[in-house]
Amino acid sequence: MPVLNLRSDFAEADTLPEQMAAIGRRARAAARRMALASARTKDGALKSIAERIRASRDEILSENARDVAAARSAGQSAALIDRLTLDPGRLAGMADAVEKVGSLADPVGRQLAAIERPNGLLIERIAVPLGVVGVIFEARPNVTADAGALCLKAGNAAILRAGSDSHRTAMAIARAMSRGLADAGLPEDAIQLVPTRDRAAVGLMLAGLDGCVDVIVPRGGRGLVERVQAEARVPVFAHLDGINHVYVAAAADLDMARTVLLNSKMRRTSVCGAAETLLVDRACAATHLAPLVHALLESGCAVRGDAETRAVDPRVTAASEEDWHTEYLDAIIAVRVVDGIEAAIEHIETYGSHHTDAIITEDDTAATRFLAEVDSAIVTHNASTQFADGGEFGFGAEIGIATGRMHARGPVGVEQLTTFKYRVHGNGQTRP
Repeated sequence: MPVLNLRSDFAEADTLPEQMAAIGRRARAAARRMALASARTKDGALKSIAERIRASRDEILSENARDVAAARSAGQSAALIDRLTLDPGRLAGMADAVEKVGSLADPVGRQLAAIERPNGLLIERIAVPLGVVGVIFEARPNVTADAGALCLKAGNAAILRAGSDSHRTAMAIARAMSRGLADAGLPEDAIQLVPTRDRAAVGLMLAGLDGCVDVIVPRGGRGLVERVQAEARVPVFAHLDGINHVYVAAAADLDMARTVLLNSKMRRTSVCGAAETLLVDRACAATHLAPLVHALLESGCAVRGDAETRAVDPRVTAASEEDWHTEYLDAIIAVRVVDGIEAAIEHIETYGSHHTDAIITEDDTAATRFLAEVDSAIVTHNASTQFADGGEFGFGAEIGIATGRMHARGPVGVEQLTTFKYRVHGNGQTRP
């Protein structure tokens, strides 16, 4: 079996640029076949891939244990190790997510619009695959399966570049996915994992592999995303930090605020939808601030706050200016008292990353204003920020949360991995 779709007929002297160019050419050829694959064939492939992932459980978990051990030895953070770690439950969930993508409606071939012109022309706008999607990610090995499955469902080919920390695990998952594609009679090259940790491979992908890459999706920290945005010569679905806020407004129900806040912060601290800052309206601070801070502290969350927040509990440490800019991805939260909804929105605009922000209030007027004025990809009213997830939106797995403004925004699922073309139907019309 070839190693991760790198053909055994490569000359040993082939340079990395030559190898990456070959990956791009094979992806382009596979994308042409994938664009014509029927919904039934694609769904069958997804089922086969899920079965292959389950059958490869021992191999995948063994490789993951090696990655986790190496990360611990390198002194990586607890948050990164959590994102990296697979167990039987997470692996089963990964396979289930792949299979669920197959149950989604086929996004390819949808009629998005139909226009009949006065001259009798009928113009259709039809959803078509993007082509070749390059996905560059860091510690989360499940991105291999999620991204590959979503690209497949949308009729695309995928070139995946895993981070050094998750490389072994991603390789094992990609091998299982290749087998599943072959089982279904689809090109194995539709999902290729870059078989090197060499960071130069990222630069080659960002340059477009001689026109073979149509879009890049980065999944990782600010450093990765900023590099991709600065260097990419192809379009990018940007996913910046998840500096997410929970704003407890004047008319917030305290019990609801406590429940939503704890879920937003502590359900899983390492996900991009985790809350990193709590804003409490001064109008309810006398009744709400101390109970919310105590709930966070008792749940094991470190609190960094302004002077008013520090006054409610000696365990609260001082928040610096940097804390308002920080995506902790850990059991740490910054807390500030704000003078009303305008100040809350201003804080979010100044320090937020346009990812996910929540308001807790029983005042519909305040909620409407917050939802309209907060310029984030996802805004929630009386709901946890951790609903920032493609599965929770009914999109199946997601390739990421796009925080930019072009094409895809919020969870990037199968529909966002398509573009469109126009079909024009006539009966001999010519232009005067």
